[in-house]
Amino acid sequence: MLLMVGVVGMAGMVGAARASGINTEDVRLIPGESGYSLSADFQIDLGQRLEEAVNKGIVLYFTADFELTRARWYWFDEKVAQHSRTIQLSYHALTRQYRLSSGALHQAFLSLEDAVRVLSRLRHWRVFARNEVSAGLKYVASARLRLDTSLMAKPFQINALSNRDWSLSSDWRVWDFSLAREAPPEASEAGEAR
Repeated sequence: MLLMVGVVGMAGMVGAARASGINTEDVRLIPGESGYSLSADFQIDLGQRLEEAVNKGIVLYFTADFELTRARWYWFDEKVAQHSRTIQLSYHALTRQYRLSSGALHQAFLSLEDAVRVLSRLRHWRVFARNEVSAGLKYVASARLRLDTSLMAKPFQINALSNRDWSLSSDWRVWDFSLAREAPPEASEAGEAR
């Protein structure tokens, strides 16, 4: 009887713990004049330990990955495009603001929730040019978002290897992509009259 109560109590504690993770909600390629841009929506739950880490000043690096491949029957799949983009999430105690940084661009937020909400929306990321794809061929596009622990300081990398809370990644979202063949120009009525 005592064993049964212990198991039920432990199950309750496991259920009460907040699960962290990244889920992909929507991904799409948007055509533009010079190429295609990726827009994606993710649902990010940092979990208690990662929230505490950010609040203590540890910088978290999130990397978005995109790949476009074309299957070939005679050889390995051709990698048409492969890009990664890293965004840093940090907290500055002096200003009491959370910050998202990507290259030279920075944006400040008053709450962690606001910063994570913006981090979860990837918009207008140019991933390949029009001349990199051909009409009529089938391609496979894939995208994901992950916590990139390889960019963190070495002591945190070691901790991340042994702790599930630090392995945060969405599954690869994979979809087919192809350009429609352009229709041949129709003969004009003036050209038919000759």
